[in-house]
Amino acid sequence: MLSFVLCVAALILGYFVYGALVERVFGPDPARKTPAVEKADGVDFIPMPTWKVFMIQFLNIAGTGPIFGAIMGAKFGPAAYLWIVLGCIFAGAVHDYLSGMLSVRHGGAGLPELVGIYLGKTTKTVMLIFIVLLLMMVGAVFVYSPALILGDIAGDGGRSSIMLWIVLIFVYYIVATLLPIDKIIGRIYPFFAVALLFMAAGLMVCLLVKWPALPEIWDGFSGWTERSGIADQPIFPCLFITIACGAISGFHATQSPLMARCIKNEKLGRPIFYGSMITEGLVALVWAAAASWFFYDGGAAELGMRAGSAAPAIVTGISKGWLGTLGGVLALLGVVAAPITSGDTAFRSSRLIIADFLKLEQKSMMKRLYIAIPLFIGSGFLLWYNIADAEGFNTIWRYFGWSNQALSVFTLWTLTVYLSRKRRGHWYLITLLPALFMTAVCISFLLVDKVGFRLPAEAAPWIGLGSFVISLILFYLWKYTAKKQ
Repeated sequence: MLSFVLCVAALILGYFVYGALVERVFGPDPARKTPAVEKADGVDFIPMPTWKVFMIQFLNIAGTGPIFGAIMGAKFGPAAYLWIVLGCIFAGAVHDYLSGMLSVRHGGAGLPELVGIYLGKTTKTVMLIFIVLLLMMVGAVFVYSPALILGDIAGDGGRSSIMLWIVLIFVYYIVATLLPIDKIIGRIYPFFAVALLFMAAGLMVCLLVKWPALPEIWDGFSGWTERSGIADQPIFPCLFITIACGAISGFHATQSPLMARCIKNEKLGRPIFYGSMITEGLVALVWAAAASWFFYDGGAAELGMRAGSAAPAIVTGISKGWLGTLGGVLALLGVVAAPITSGDTAFRSSRLIIADFLKLEQKSMMKRLYIAIPLFIGSGFLLWYNIADAEGFNTIWRYFGWSNQALSVFTLWTLTVYLSRKRRGHWYLITLLPALFMTAVCISFLLVDKVGFRLPAEAAPWIGLGSFVISLILFYLWKYTAKKQ
């Protein structure tokens, strides 16, 4: 438990110390007009109160990521704490803040537009396709998973019950994607964000009162994967793919432009973008600690559950066991409402990204429909694949996990090029080092995991080291060439 308390303190300190440094490197200008003010259209560009923008940003990037990912990551032992803290402060929050602020500086531009400006038009086109497919996977996954849970709650979890919930959730997605951002998202998201935060705060109080004998960082990392039954998954690179949203997630860079179009002053960027990521890290830490109690300190037996229970069941069991009836309600909000709210903003982001690419204004409802209809048809196909194939959902989820982190790699390289061009000295290192590390993680995972090329797991560290060194050399070759031009 002492490791958990120290990690919580480190995250909070990271916001005030490293967050201030990153803000100074970017240099926000409070006198500069933001896109929300300069391009207000009553649909997507709308100035909103800071507290509301923060709540929406937090829920957009969170979903169930810091819950499910942290629970599955806790099986790796105390290494999960370190990755959440170090990843969040030095990678995830930097990634979210700079991508959000770069969007503000470029008129609320989406991620493909930013990639095109700094990595070239060819990369922009590739990323456009990649991002839209990723967001469609997010939409499909976050329709199907809450529908399964709601089907179990409402009845016997039969096919007809699940299909009904799929239709209802999908209808909500259509409405939320097409209406102005302040009509639905701006009104209900803050409520769900408060519920998610309240649940995390309640669990933190329970942890401090119970003070369970959790694995400590200084106990070492060896043996934890064997004890948890995931011996076939090495810490590197699997931990860094498993815990994504609680440490760093490329999906966030598709969401930050939504709030970049609603922020009223550039100085608000750090509490909104960097602060929401730190908050998500705190939620992930709480769930990693609670899951450690479940796996390693007799929690499963105390709750009358299997140690190998699925993440949604663990969330419900711990919430009800520690927080009672209220905990059950909050668990429902966390496991069902959170993915639904991430799914609708995924579709909204897709619509805006494609609209930017096609130079198609979105004030007209008909022009919003031109883009939204093909998106929903494509996502409907993925949903059909989920339902028709028993392994469809698991397959899409595994590819989503890798694609999510691969997207963070492209975002970090975009930010590195930006800082390298715009700032003197070596301030680009704040994004270069995370870019190199995540490049190594993604390449290693693709080559050794069962969704990839299935090379021996023992080769992963060497593949990662080689990827790190080669990427570093290529970057400095580009920098040297760019300097001569």
